[in-house]
Amino acid sequence: MAVNLRGRSFLKILDFTPQEVRYLLDLAKNFKDMKRSGTPHRYLEGKNIVLLFEKTSTRTRCSFEVAGRDLGLGVTYLDPGSSQMGKKESIADTARVLGRMFDGIEYRGFSQDLVQELADYSGVPVWNGLTDQFHPTQMLADLLTIEEKLGHLKGVRFTYMGDARNNMGNSLMVACAKMGLHFTACAPKELFPEEGLVETCRELAAESGGSVTLTEDVEAGTKDADVIYTDIWVSMGEPDEVWETRINLLKKYQVNRAVMNNAKPEAIFMHCLPSFHDTKTTIGADIAEKFGVTEMEVTDEVFESKQSVVFDEAENRMHTIKAVIYATLC
Repeated sequence: MAVNLRGRSFLKILDFTPQEVRYLLDLAKNFKDMKRSGTPHRYLEGKNIVLLFEKTSTRTRCSFEVAGRDLGLGVTYLDPGSSQMGKKESIADTARVLGRMFDGIEYRGFSQDLVQELADYSGVPVWNGLTDQFHPTQMLADLLTIEEKLGHLKGVRFTYMGDARNNMGNSLMVACAKMGLHFTACAPKELFPEEGLVETCRELAAESGGSVTLTEDVEAGTKDADVIYTDIWVSMGEPDEVWETRINLLKKYQVNRAVMNNAKPEAIFMHCLPSFHDTKTTIGADIAEKFGVTEMEVTDEVFESKQSVVFDEAENRMHTIKAVIYATLC
């Protein structure tokens, strides 16, 4: 059956069928081939998109800007101080104004309800560049990277370590359940995903041939894994006061050489970035000074190892975002 996503918003992977996700991944592969061969693909010349950022980002902003320009789009970037959204103007009013001027809207910020409201009122496709609950564009990049490195998705044993109830834990569980991977959240019980979402994902996994497992046991959770994935321990927007609590909760869930040795020999390491694997950042240096921790969610040894595919994963943000933009605007 042909897939047509024209006019659709891309707010969370839950909204899309496995066939639609498959279509976007295949489209991304085609765009990646064209990019690397230098083949022009300015298929959306004359259209314009706007990027609304309440949370800053390197990969998301650059991916949308380069993808948009490769497709021939005009791209406007608005940072938190460049619009009246939510301050002097309601979200609904902002959405209706932007929908008159732009063909698509990207939003990266805090509230899933806000990005939904933009989609409800703008009349144009809206793309979720990250909210506190979901990160769907990252999921496409992650699935594409896994398929490139391992040759398949179905049956892959995928372990996520860390805060499993954040946007990455939620989104990875959904993506794996949709596409037939065996997802394990390896985390302290107080950081397990929300129960209702877990049940939804278990139902999806039953249909796709995958599974969903939650465990506090690092050895059991990482045994014979094909993919070990982690994220920073404190998400953007959380108060600095949570660092000490989070470090104490998660230090045993650090991805280190012992964890990778417990996985399959050919296992890959993934991270959505940025990563605190050393003290070469302001936050990394500050945490080291305050708590004596020089490596957090992953050791530098693993991050820089041959098993690490984090920069391939980062590049794939651009190709998969290009696929989403094209599929929903063409």
